Amino acid sequence: MSKTQLKAILPQDKLPDNYYNIQHDLPEPLPPPLDPRTMQPMAPEPLLRLFAKECVMQEVSTQEFITIPEEVKEAYLRLGRPTPLYRATRLEQKLKTPAKIFFKREDLNPAGSHKPNTAIAQAYYHRKEGTERLTTETGAGQWGSALALATALFDIDLTVYMTRSSYDQKPYRRTLMEVYGAEVHPSPSSRTNVGKRFLEQNEGHPGSLGIAISEAIEDCVTHDNTKYALGSVLNHVLTHQSVIGQEAKLQMEEFDEAPDYVVGCIGGGSNYAGLAYPFMRDKLRGSSESEFVAVEPKAVPSTTRGSYRYDFADTGETTPLLKMHTVGHSYQCPPIHAGGLRYHGKAPSMSMLIDKGYMRSVAYSQNEVMEAGILLAQTEGIVAAPETNHAVKAAIDIALQCKQKNEPKNILFNLSGHGLLDLKAYEDKLGNRLVDYEPDPAFLSQALETVPVLRQIIHRWLRRCAASPLLSHRLLLSSRRQPAPRGTA
Repeated sequence: MSKTQLKAILPQDKLPDNYYNIQHDLPEPLPPPLDPRTMQPMAPEPLLRLFAKECVMQEVSTQEFITIPEEVKEAYLRLGRPTPLYRATRLEQKLKTPAKIFFKREDLNPAGSHKPNTAIAQAYYHRKEGTERLTTETGAGQWGSALALATALFDIDLTVYMTRSSYDQKPYRRTLMEVYGAEVHPSPSSRTNVGKRFLEQNEGHPGSLGIAISEAIEDCVTHDNTKYALGSVLNHVLTHQSVIGQEAKLQMEEFDEAPDYVVGCIGGGSNYAGLAYPFMRDKLRGSSESEFVAVEPKAVPSTTRGSYRYDFADTGETTPLLKMHTVGHSYQCPPIHAGGLRYHGKAPSMSMLIDKGYMRSVAYSQNEVMEAGILLAQTEGIVAAPETNHAVKAAIDIALQCKQKNEPKNILFNLSGHGLLDLKAYEDKLGNRLVDYEPDPAFLSQALETVPVLRQIIHRWLRRCAASPLLSHRLLLSSRRQPAPRGTA
């Protein structure tokens, strides 16, 4: 019997030395973030109130590669990088498909997801600058767990605002963060003005990533010893995640294969960008014909039913405006179990790639993705996170299409996190208690109508800044009226 290669494991000296920055290869520069008061491109300086200086430099950089600090690389090695890449032969056999299915294992580190790739980097940069405390948001808790781990390693205090639906559904994620030393609060909370406003509207509000971001930012700017860390969406976050795809390229070469399809779930876009962008680099340069499939929930259909336009990155309207695919920052995300995908917008770079046709997107309901997750567990033995099951479902569908066409294609997806702390989702699926959410056209249109036109934004912010010295004096929106420079890291 001939042996089939089942996995590719890289030695530690193959850990990438650099992050890959997709901004170097995009077909055109990203539309700049806008100051809502002036509608002028923001300079990067105001972001220094929130982010580490190095992260701000990376945010605007068009440099192709950014060096990974040695202390960050050491932490990556301790947490299990390089991660293995597997071939799902038992799933292939179950589907009776001629396709080959590969998946990158980002679930094996102590935090259980891809999130430490940027959490470690951000904590390191903040520690280097002397930051004493960080605030952040988290949806399902994967990002909060990763940043709690990273801040423990680099001796920084952390406060996490966790979307209330996940805070209630996933108590052991909360416990994990607290074990690492983080302070965790359900969002919306009574600790911030933003949180109080939403609780007044709905005492049992399930929360969303957009609201949690608003609370974390408000907490940050009201404490002088505090800065903020973001787990997705922004350029520097997606750049840190590129270690996934760089490793995967080497591992696919070990299999002597190249992916025909590169698949991943998208909330803000970080895990999929991490896998996809090093492969997308080849497509943008004309040396690859791989197809890129981004997968979102039908409950929050930002790329499949939303609009590509400028919008606030948070629900409380405290951030710059980003041009992205969005369902509207006021959209109330249903309480699906895939809490990490409950975000109204998408990363600007990924939004551009989808808009220009380099990447396509699909959407699924939570029942069908959990069915795919159960099939993966029963064939490959891995219990994946509800978010990850969106990618599993898409990979299965592509494999079945290959079966119908008798095409032996290669499918690569990112197994972005384990579901061992998300078993409530599996319990509800097995007990036939999962509810599928999908906005009707009228509700979605109403949410998109709240994406403000430029004049409305200016008037609203003038009123809010007049009523709140905090907003006018301390928020990052006090920017200069000048274009953002295209700097280098």
